Amino acid sequence: MATDSSPVIEVENLGIRFRRNRKSRRNFKDLFAGRNRRTLSGEFWALRGASFTVGAGEAIGVVGRNGQGKSTLLKLVAEVILPDEGSVSVHGGVAPLIEITGGFVPELTVRDNVYLTAGLHGMKRTEVDARFDEIIDFAEIRDFLDTPYKHLSSGMKVRIAFSVISRLEEPIMLVDEVLAVGDKGFREKCYRRIEELLAGGRTLFFVSHNENDLRRFCTRGLYLNKGELVLDASIDEVLKRYNADYAEV
Repeated sequence: MATDSSPVIEVENLGIRFRRNRKSRRNFKDLFAGRNRRTLSGEFWALRGASFTVGAGEAIGVVGRNGQGKSTLLKLVAEVILPDEGSVSVHGGVAPLIEITGGFVPELTVRDNVYLTAGLHGMKRTEVDARFDEIIDFAEIRDFLDTPYKHLSSGMKVRIAFSVISRLEEPIMLVDEVLAVGDKGFREKCYRRIEELLAGGRTLFFVSHNENDLRRFCTRGLYLNKGELVLDASIDEVLKRYNADYAEV
């Protein structure tokens, strides 16, 4: 898929840190004396120093072992969390499929959650009405419309979440490894939907440990290791470097 020359995502020196120990706190003197950029006791950088741009229509595979900053990067792009250093600028809306339960209320029914989640992402009720049957049929969950969301299996939650999010008209789609929970047949159905969106010019951020899936969708890769962006190259080059690094471990 050809890409637009203008970037839809601009990341500059991006960094965020978390605390291992909740008792470790920064005081006001640290915050206002310019010490807020120093790593204090009990803190670690989940991601630091990442810089890159993404053009419209690109499909990016985010590669790395568990705990290396992949999901954190997606959450920063989605503005679910805010950085401690640097900046991320997103030009256009984002459709995030990062966490299965994100935006869904356990006590509400499937039907109510479809309207709630779609509404939170900017869809009008009339738009949800027009797409409701399509959403439910894709998720293969019509028999559970009036079932509380909390009673669904993990696979069923993935179905309805993906079906809703993939119907949003946002130009950027963020997909974490949640699709690994679904059964093989439905996962392939989701992948065909992703291919349709890419063919329509959508931009994709895709986190996965499955090399076949990464090569299927992505032409470019970002390799994260210990919270640092160590390689931004073609997906084949990134996977080759990733495999070489861990063949020695």
